[in-house]
Formats: sequence, structure tokens, C-alpha cells
Amino acid sequence: MNPEEQNKVVQAWQTSAPYWDKYRALITQMFAPITMGLIEDAKIGVGRKVLDIGGGSGEPSLTISGIVGPTGSVMFTDPAAGMVESAQAEAGRRGLTNIQFRQCSADELPFPDKTFDLAVGRLSAMFFVDPVRGIREALRVVRNDACVSFAVWGPDEANPFFSTINDVFDRFVESPTEDPDAPDAFRFAAPGKLAGILKNAGAEIIIERQLDFQIEAAMSFEQFWRLRTEMSESLRGKMAGLMPEKIEAIKQAVADGAQEYFSSGKMNFPAEALIVSGRKSAV
Repeated sequence: MNPEEQNKVVQAWQTSAPYWDKYRALITQMFAPITMGLIEDAKIGVGRKVLDIGGGSGEPSLTISGIVGPTGSVMFTDPAAGMVESAQAEAGRRGLTNIQFRQCSADELPFPDKTFDLAVGRLSAMFFVDPVRGIREALRVVRNDACVSFAVWGPDEANPFFSTINDVFDRFVESPTEDPDAPDAFRFAAPGKLAGILKNAGAEIIIERQLDFQIEAAMSFEQFWRLRTEMSESLRGKMAGLMPEKIEAIKQAVADGAQEYFSSGKMNFPAEALIVSGRKSAV
């Protein structure tokens, strides 16, 4: 990816940061099963020194902080200044003292070799500028025989939380054909794709696990529509060029397609993620 494309990706997350902050509590709840799956697979426990790569608005760093306790530590990193500020402010509100914050890209981590006990990334690897280089960097900064674990989305069709809206927008609004290797939420949805990148980067004993879970929250369709169309940079861009009546038609089509996932003020979507882990060589 050239520097211009790289800046575009970071800028998209920068403009999304206020919305991720706005919906912080809901996002934490909705994606908690991914956070816990990642913590489990990476075997995070008391006293561990953890690196969080692409920590967004604060997860999984904030949850990990409570698990590693005062004898452990978390280093939160993200390339978007807005995300770093948002996560740091939340940690301050919670009085957490075992998290540090650095604004940096995954492919250029500003830490010495073998600094951490393990490294994780929750829903961030899909947006790495250079995924092989990003994983190599993660392996470089963890100690020998340490684990690196990354959670990514499974296929679009297995994740109606996204597809119920995306598919309707694709019907109504013409979009350029996406490069399957471009930064995108579903870039590593194909089984084995991210595992292959870990292997190329030099990781050993690679394990890929499919995580099936539910995205649940007390939320009406109206709130879901607002959350998705505000949080997604690509949807915000598409809607900016549409007439209000066209947006209303899209919203109605989405409501019709998504109604099975809403009842009695509750939202419940089936979801699928992959958790891919590897180890640094023991020598």
C-alpha cells in the first residue's frame, strides 16, 4: 500500500473515532465475545505484559487491564490520534494505571525486541498497511516462544450485522469493485488467509479457530440503523451523496431484511469471527 492509501485508511478511522466513542458501551457489549475469545486463545493472565495492536477506542486493552492486574501491563497502540485520545480518556475515567498509550502503525512498532509477553489485535489486522510486515513486527517485539493472536471477521454472509445494510446499499448505490487484498472488514474472512500471512511472517504452531457468537444488545432497529450508518466511514460517504427519499427507501429495505433480528426492544444477530494465533520461535 502506498503512503497515500495508508493515510486514507488512518484518516477514515480518525473521522470515525468520535462515533466509536459515542457508542463505546454498546460496542464493548456487542463485541465482548470476540474480546473474551482472544484473551482465552492468547492465554492472558495475571502479571502479563501485553501489547494491543490497533486498539481502536480502547478494547481489548481496557478489559485486559483488569485481567493482568497491577503486576501486569498493557501497551495500547493505534495509528489514529483520535482513537488513542478516546481510549486514553476512558482509561483515565476508570482510573486505570497499568495501561500506556502510543500512536503508531502496526508495521513500525516503536519498541525494542522482546519487550512483551504476548501481542493481540482485535478486529485490526484487516486494516494493516502491510500485513506480513505487521505480523513480523508483532513477533519481533514479543519474547521467544510468545504468542501473537488476532481476531478478524468471518465472511460477510455469516455476519448479518454488516450484510443486512451493506447488501442493500450495494443494490441502491453503485460501488467500485473492491480489491480483495485492500484494507476492509472482510479482508481475512477466508479460512487460512490470515494463517498463511502468519506463516509467511515466521510464526510457528499456527492455530485458527472459528468463533460463532451472537451480537446482542437492548437496541431498536432505529438505534441499530443510526449506530451502523454513523460508525461506518464507507456508509457515511455513500449517504452523503444521496437524496433523503433514497436514504428512506434504503432504510426501509434494510428494516424489512433485518426484522428477524429484532424483537421486544432487543437486537440479536448471529456472527462469525476467526481467531488466528501463532508463536514466535523458542530460540
